Amino acid sequence: MKNTLYKALAIVALSISLISCSNDDNQEVSGNGKLILKFDNSYGANDLILNTQPNKTSNNEVLKISLVKYIVSNIVLTKADGTTYTYPKSKSYFIADEATAEGRAFELTDIPAGDYVKVKFGIGVDEDQWKLGAAGQGNFLAQADAAGMMWSWAAGYKFFALEGTFTSATVTKATPFMIHTGKTGTDYNYTEVAINLPTKALVRTTITPQVHFITDLSKIIDGTNKIILSDNNMGGMGAMIMGGAKLPLITKNISTMFRVDHVHND
Repeated sequence: MKNTLYKALAIVALSISLISCSNDDNQEVSGNGKLILKFDNSYGANDLILNTQPNKTSNNEVLKISLVKYIVSNIVLTKADGTTYTYPKSKSYFIADEATAEGRAFELTDIPAGDYVKVKFGIGVDEDQWKLGAAGQGNFLAQADAAGMMWSWAAGYKFFALEGTFTSATVTKATPFMIHTGKTGTDYNYTEVAINLPTKALVRTTITPQVHFITDLSKIIDGTNKIILSDNNMGGMGAMIMGGAKLPLITKNISTMFRVDHVHND
């Protein structure tokens, strides 16, 4: 008799749970909310520390990174039902900067409420936008110039910048290096990244999800395409990679350096 009662109670509890879940799944969401994209730079498995942290590559070069900046742009969000929301391009340009708190988290506003499962974004400024010139780029052009993310006002944006010093078996004294991507010759070097979220980002009028990205900077020169700084050492100038055949290879590496660590729905 007791076992029968327990089974009956279990069935009732399960039924209530299923009904509750069904109601939650079918619940209409409306209005607009916010979404925060957070970028946390690392080198391999280690959180990045500027200037002092030694970072060893598979080619036995040791880097100390002093500057990391990149342009995040053209954000597109995908809902669980497959529909997408393209964040307005006029608001869709941000400069990630390891050295500042403002450069690590970007708030997107007026996002239609919904359950989002995927984020796509660009690194750099897309070519169509670049062709619009200063008149079509609004305040962002001046912002990028102030942040040192312009080659010059005429030549366009730097999409990604990594700087510091390095040593190797053949370069024993700490030597500067610079890796800057952008439009060089016929190579535009803009790339896009699309990442599925491990859990849904529940945008509501009362919930502002935070999507936490980890950016693994080791992939820049130690990813699919291996770049050896010592081979690019220009004597007193150091290793400068700002054009040439290696920049498209680095751009391909950039597209692999992002992953989502977690989503906060607080």
